[in-house]
Amino acid sequence: MSAKGNDRSASELVITRTFNAPRALVWQAWTDPKHIMQWWGPAGFNNETCASDLRVGGRFQLEMRAPDGNVYPCIGTFREIVEHERIVYDGEAAEGHPCGAGIPPRAVVTVSFAARDGKTQLTLHTRFASAERKQAAAEARFVVSWEEAMQRLDDWLSKA
Repeated sequence: MSAKGNDRSASELVITRTFNAPRALVWQAWTDPKHIMQWWGPAGFNNETCASDLRVGGRFQLEMRAPDGNVYPCIGTFREIVEHERIVYDGEAAEGHPCGAGIPPRAVVTVSFAARDGKTQLTLHTRFASAERKQAAAEARFVVSWEEAMQRLDDWLSKA
């Protein structure tokens, strides 16, 4: 997995990871609420609810429970869906958390799925509203949290 920020604009962050799984399975893991609940979020977090209306204008909502018992909502609105290729959503702010508690506030997130010799290269591109929002997300462990979530996804895919 790699995370890049230096070669992008001051308000963008890109995380990539290759999974040893076919693109259709990785897509399903990202789009089926019962699968999303198995891996979404940092290590030690559990997901309590998940709803996903996978269509342009549809909403995504998930609640993560942290090890300390706090619940963090992840909320977004889909702006583009290209089956097995790309999901684009607008993240909404969760009050009191610079990273939006899972989806950064006022950010556009693009998740791309590329087939690579039976594997899937996933790219998570986040365009924050400003360089300051990107910095706040970094301080809130945005990259580390996504890396942990990607490991959880990898673990889930290996058992699917």
